[in-house]
Amino acid sequence: MSDFTSNFWSVFITAITIGGIVFCLALLWISGKTKAMTLHDNTTGHVWDEDLREMNNPLPRWWVGLFIITCVFAVAYLYLYPGLGSYAGSLNWSQTGQFDREVERGNEQVAPIYAAFAGKSPEDLAKDAQAMAIGDRLFMNNCAQCHGSDARGSKGFPNLTDHQWNWGGQPEQIRETIAKGRTGVMTPMGAAVGSPEDVRNLANHVLSLSGAPHDSVRANLGREKFMVCAACHGADGKGNAALGAPNLTSGIFTHGPGVESHIVNMINSGKTGVMPAWESKFTPEQLTVLTAYVWGRGGGEPAAAKN
Repeated sequence: MSDFTSNFWSVFITAITIGGIVFCLALLWISGKTKAMTLHDNTTGHVWDEDLREMNNPLPRWWVGLFIITCVFAVAYLYLYPGLGSYAGSLNWSQTGQFDREVERGNEQVAPIYAAFAGKSPEDLAKDAQAMAIGDRLFMNNCAQCHGSDARGSKGFPNLTDHQWNWGGQPEQIRETIAKGRTGVMTPMGAAVGSPEDVRNLANHVLSLSGAPHDSVRANLGREKFMVCAACHGADGKGNAALGAPNLTSGIFTHGPGVESHIVNMINSGKTGVMPAWESKFTPEQLTVLTAYVWGRGGGEPAAAKN
């Protein structure tokens, strides 16, 4: 642990950086003061290709001046900005700080636009063309890389336009998913299920829950083994939104096709899926608009009734 708390690397980088600048200046000074042994015609005696002779002329003044200016600039830069190990620079500049300032400035510029949506529910915003246009831009810039430009997802990334919502598809649940992120874990269960044949039987039973093509004999044999899965997916296989356990009766398998081999692999190897948290990037108003956009794509569940 001491390797991570020691300031050795900070001192090492500082010494190398300053030493490099000092060495360059010293080399320039020494080269200007050293007198080379020359012949009567001001050559060093070195000859190439029979007639190319090395002269002993001094360095051009413009080159020397530019070299010195470069070193002075380097010293000034390292004083103002981080570059010497853990030294933060007199301006206390950082990439994170600059990013945060730019985001804050951008949010201030668009605040009047989002003010028009203040106090509106995601259900109301889903009917607002301007809000949906803004939501579409937010989605394209931040979500489409995983869920696709049409929000239909791909292997390993949920389709946001269907009825499968592992963590719940009501507006407040979607907002929480976007803001806080989600981590879905399917633990390897092969050892708990039993033999490879037992796993195959269970896989066919899982397929039978959604009416997908399966071996009915194996499905019947695997029915009893489903008790291992029922703790998360429920006795009826319809999932548990509190745990993020998918509804196995929907026929939707995010991480692969609904075939025996895929289900067997999921049972044996498990799977972990991560939805990152976006709360720190979006303002509350942007979160509301993005929530309304995702919910309005057609796959969201109806909002819960309010008392």
